[in-house]
Amino acid sequence: MIMKYANLLDRFITYVKVNTRSDENSTTTPSTQSQVDFATNVLIPEMKRVGLQNVYYLPNGYAIGTLPANDPSFTRKIGFISHMDTADFNAENVNPQIVENYDGGVIALGESGFTLDPADFAHLNNYKGQTLITTDGTTLLGADDKSGIAEIMTAIEYLTAHPEIKHGEIRVGFGPDEEIGVGADQFDAEDFDVDFAYTVDGGPLGELQYETFSAAGAEITFKGRNVHPGTAKGQMINALQLAIDFHNKLPEGARPELTEGYEGFYHLMNIDGTVEEASASYIIRDFETESFEKRKDLMKSIADQMNAELGSERILLTLKDQYYNMKQVIEKDMTPITLAKEVMEDLGITPIIEPIRGGTDGSKISFMGIPTPNIFAGGENMHGRFEYVSLQTMERAVDTIIGIVTKK
Repeated sequence: MIMKYANLLDRFITYVKVNTRSDENSTTTPSTQSQVDFATNVLIPEMKRVGLQNVYYLPNGYAIGTLPANDPSFTRKIGFISHMDTADFNAENVNPQIVENYDGGVIALGESGFTLDPADFAHLNNYKGQTLITTDGTTLLGADDKSGIAEIMTAIEYLTAHPEIKHGEIRVGFGPDEEIGVGADQFDAEDFDVDFAYTVDGGPLGELQYETFSAAGAEITFKGRNVHPGTAKGQMINALQLAIDFHNKLPEGARPELTEGYEGFYHLMNIDGTVEEASASYIIRDFETESFEKRKDLMKSIADQMNAELGSERILLTLKDQYYNMKQVIEKDMTPITLAKEVMEDLGITPIIEPIRGGTDGSKISFMGIPTPNIFAGGENMHGRFEYVSLQTMERAVDTIIGIVTKK
């Protein structure tokens, strides 16, 4: 196997074998000790080895380093950010498979009985002849976002080894808890101190994203009144039925499985309870500020209406905004988008500029004063046993990072 960047594959394999799954029930940041250990025992020493200077670990869970400019004519300071944690799926004993020169057929995932089949995953057809890294069917892979970490680290290593390549100052940040949506809450934008940054956290080749959902979470408690069902008429108030009634008042078509593109939704994440008391958790997503606010207002009005009909406060709704569409910040100065687009085109990569039907750490960091769009890292089928990544796409991500910091 001929590799453009000698250490990229081994680096990636080393990273994914470390369990850094985050924990949404934790009250600490980072949410798991494994992320702390990964940052301090694996990433910090390697950041120093590849040539980053002023490397340090912050209490907020971020490992930070700097590659100083080697040409004073480059005046921009650019950052690259990826997250250490993996999603809510088995991440213990990750055992990657390497499939060289993929022939376009079905890939057996170890002895698990699961397969990667082009009949189920048509995008596999884009990778014929390439080297794929897959799972063994028992865990996720962790390309989201250890591919991004490996790509940033490899780009720094290459630039350090080739001082004839001129570039400006580069800041690197590897952070925790992106998958549970809290890692960037404590990001120190003043300390990071760049003109703009990129999260290297996207999917297939060419992705360049600066629009995300705006997001909110809704927690609802339904207060019932339990009496014997044989004498319940006119007396029982079934909290589970209240939850069903509330849900049925939301727009029928505004669910994730029925929406695409710029369409927003309400997503029922959990419902639980008894006749006496029930609870439901929703996430609310939309791209436009006005429609995002209308979605939250509708939930409030449904709760108010039901409480009025019941004659008491039995539906208790708590809404909390989570992040906002970073387009609101980035569209004021499209320099990072224009730069990345031009670099990709110079490299023969077709930029895919589409909205993210989700969020990235950049969604929050952009509103902290550092415009932070997202570029591809290569992963497909993220967050589960069918996850895989192309080594050639990872190499192109390294090319793109180097291109961004060397283009005036």
